[in-house]
Amino acid sequence: MNAMETVDSAPVEAIKKGMEEAGYLCDDGIATALFLADRLSKPILAEGPAGVGKTDLGKAYSRYRGLPLIRLQCYEGLDEAKALYEWNYKKQLLRIQADRDPEGSWRELEDDLFSEEFLLPRPLLKAITSDTRVLLLVDEVDKADVEFEAFLLEILSDFQVSVPELGTVSAKRMPFVVLTSNRTRDLSEALRRRCLYLYIDFPEQARELQIIRLRVPGISERLAERVLAVVRYIRGMDLKKVPSISETLDWASAVKVMGADTLDSALLSSTLSLLVKEQKDLEKVRRALPEVMRQAGRETC
Repeated sequence: MNAMETVDSAPVEAIKKGMEEAGYLCDDGIATALFLADRLSKPILAEGPAGVGKTDLGKAYSRYRGLPLIRLQCYEGLDEAKALYEWNYKKQLLRIQADRDPEGSWRELEDDLFSEEFLLPRPLLKAITSDTRVLLLVDEVDKADVEFEAFLLEILSDFQVSVPELGTVSAKRMPFVVLTSNRTRDLSEALRRRCLYLYIDFPEQARELQIIRLRVPGISERLAERVLAVVRYIRGMDLKKVPSISETLDWASAVKVMGADTLDSALLSSTLSLLVKEQKDLEKVRRALPEVMRQAGRETC
C-alpha cells in the first residue's frame, strides 16, 4: 500500500455529499480545499472565469455547515469605512440634541457618543465580532483597489482591528473565509500566500450535466443533454461574454417551463437572450444558428 492509499478520504467524501445536498456539486479538488481550509484555519482564494460558481461555493458551504453568511461585495472605491464600520451620525446628533444636562461635560458626552451603541458594523467587523462562527464571503476582491487589498491583509492575518475610540477588537470565533476573484487584475503575492488557492473553471461535460439535473429538477435527460450541447458549442465561439453556468441553468429552467422535450431552432432563437447577454454576441450566434443546431444534434445523437 503506498502513501496515497493511506489517506483517509472519508472527510472529503462527506463534504462532497453535504455540498450536493446544499445544491453544489464539487469534485475531489474543491472538497479537499474546503476540508483543509477548515482544519488549517486558512482562507480560500477561488479564482476563475465569471459565472463558474465561485460565489455559490461560499454560499453552499455556509448552508452545508450551518454557518451564517456575511458577504462583502467588492467594487472600485471600496474603503475601510464601508467594509469595516461607520458611526451612526444621525443617532449621535439626536443624542446631542437630547442632552439637556447643563452640568454634563463634553468629555462625558463624547465618551457616550463613541460607544458601541452608536457603531454601525459593516461586513468585516460583523464577522469579527460575531458570537458564533460565520462564513465571510469576500466577493470579487480583484475589483477593489490595491490599497483596500493591503488593508484586507491585516484583517486576514490576525482577525483583529483597531477602532480608535474603542481599542482593539479581536475575533471571538475565527470565521471561515472565502475570497473570489475573476482575475480582472493580479492580486498580490502577500494575499495569495495567506490563502489556499483554488482555480475553478467550467466543469467537464459530464459534471456540468449533473449540475443541470441537480439544479433543474424534472428536466428530461434528452433536453438536458441538448441544452448542454448548445451551450458548450456557443462557449467555443468568439464572444465577448460566453454563457456562465448560472445562465445555463436559467435557460434550462426556461425551456423546461415552456414544456419543451427537446430544442429546435425556433425555441433557441426565441430564448437566446436568456443565455447570451451582449447584443453583438446575440447577432453572431443568431447568424450561426443552423450550425449551432447541427453541431448540438451531433453531440446528442
